[in-house]
Order: sequence, then structure tokens, then C-alpha cells
Amino acid sequence: MNQKNENFVSVILPTYNRAWTLKDAVDSVLSQDYPNMELVIIDDGSEDNTRELLEAYKNEIVILTQKNSGVSAARNAGIKKSRGGFIALLDSDDAWDKRKISCQVEFFKHHPEALICQTEEIWIRNGKRVNPKAKHKKPSGMIFEPSLNLCLVSPSAVMMKKELFDMKGYFNEDFTVCEDYDFWLRLSSTIPVFLIDKPYTIKRGGHKDQLSRLHSQDKFRIRSLMNLLESNSLTQDQAEKAKKVLKKKCIIYGNGCIKRGKREEGEYYLGIDQSV
Repeated sequence: MNQKNENFVSVILPTYNRAWTLKDAVDSVLSQDYPNMELVIIDDGSEDNTRELLEAYKNEIVILTQKNSGVSAARNAGIKKSRGGFIALLDSDDAWDKRKISCQVEFFKHHPEALICQTEEIWIRNGKRVNPKAKHKKPSGMIFEPSLNLCLVSPSAVMMKKELFDMKGYFNEDFTVCEDYDFWLRLSSTIPVFLIDKPYTIKRGGHKDQLSRLHSQDKFRIRSLMNLLESNSLTQDQAEKAKKVLKKKCIIYGNGCIKRGKREEGEYYLGIDQSV
């Protein structure tokens, strides 16, 4: 590893009780055809055999351990300990084509003004390949407005210059889910996110421990939009579009709470809709 190389890449891989899929993720990083990189794995308090699995790789990876604090805290810890000028994220249930990192480094060489890019993905659900819906189609460039409704950037698909975290802050550690939605909105309000039209990221989903299945995503998206509006960092046009999406999400989530018998919570979110 060449620490002084300006094209040195740090791969940040947080994991929690994912030994059953972690080996595929680690192997996909170590088999990259790009040499100047490090793999930083953050064990977020795993209680399975993650430690034993990683022991076999100890000379090839950097391992950080912490008590269970969530994916945002794990990612942030890895980013802060990393040595690279470029940061690539990988979730422990995803994997990469061996050309993924070299393709993105090459992109930055030809587009020195760019700060972040992502690749296309192959989606696997419960072991079977599926086609993303039209609403999930990834745009390229200034993607803030289409990203308001749903997350259009996959952590496992991105590579970015480390300086972005000085500019936009880190992942919100209060978010158990949608921390990526929150971060990409903050980022894309002023920075273009470019798309490399090659499916070099393998995104797996559908399993029982997937975080998005365990928590209400709209609740956290509402918090993200409120924080963004309160920051006064948006243009007038961006703020109006964010308010429109916020109102819609508050109505959907508030009515959902009332249907599930959570009247007080539902009325709170419906009240946000009236005050926006």
C-alpha cells in the first residue's frame, strides 16, 4: 500500500452479526484489480463468529472494533481512521465486480473536478436477480430534486474524495436507517453525483436482518427533511420542493400511525404537515 499515492483508496466496511455474508464482501474487495488501497472493517459489536472470520484476513485488512453503535457510527469511525484520499463504502451484504475501484479511479482521473461518483448495480433479492423499478433509475449530475422522494445513491456503489466529509459533515449517528438518504441530500444540494453506467456493484436484499425492514423509513426521512430545511442551506427553489415532499411524507406516515392505533404520534406528524 502506498500511503503517499494521491490515488490511494480506503474501503470502509461496517459489519454487525453478518458473518454469513461478510466473507463474500471482503473477498470482493481483496480481489479488486486496483493495487493502491486499504480495507478498513469496523466490527460494530458483533456477537456471531465475525471475529473468527476476520482473523483469517488480519494481515490484509485493518480491523476496528467498537460496542454496537449503529451503521453511521461505524462508517464514521472507519472514515476518520482511513488513510486514503478517496473513500469507497461497502455494506457487508453487498459485493463488487473486480473492476469496480479501478473504474472509478479512472473516472476521477478524467474528471478532476468531480467529488463523487457511483456505479450501476445488479440487484439480488432473496438469491434471485431482479430488475429495479423505473423510480429507482439513477440520474447523474445534480440529483437533489429526484432524491427527495427516495434514496438514489447506494453506499456500496459510491467513491468520493475524502474532503467531502469536511464540507458536508459525516453520517448522522442518530439515524438507525436512512442515514444514507440524509447524507446524500446534504451533499447533492450543492454537489453533482455522477453515474458510471457499468453494473460493478452487487446489491443484495430481502434478508430478515436488513435494516430497512426493521424500522420505519419515512419517519427518518421526515427528520432528515426537517433538519435540512432548518439548516437554511437550500436555495428557495430547493426549499419549496423539500417542503412539498415533507408534507406528503407527513400525511402518509401520520395517517399510517393512526391506522395502527398510534393516534398521538399520528396527530403530531399531521400537525407538521399543517405547519410547513
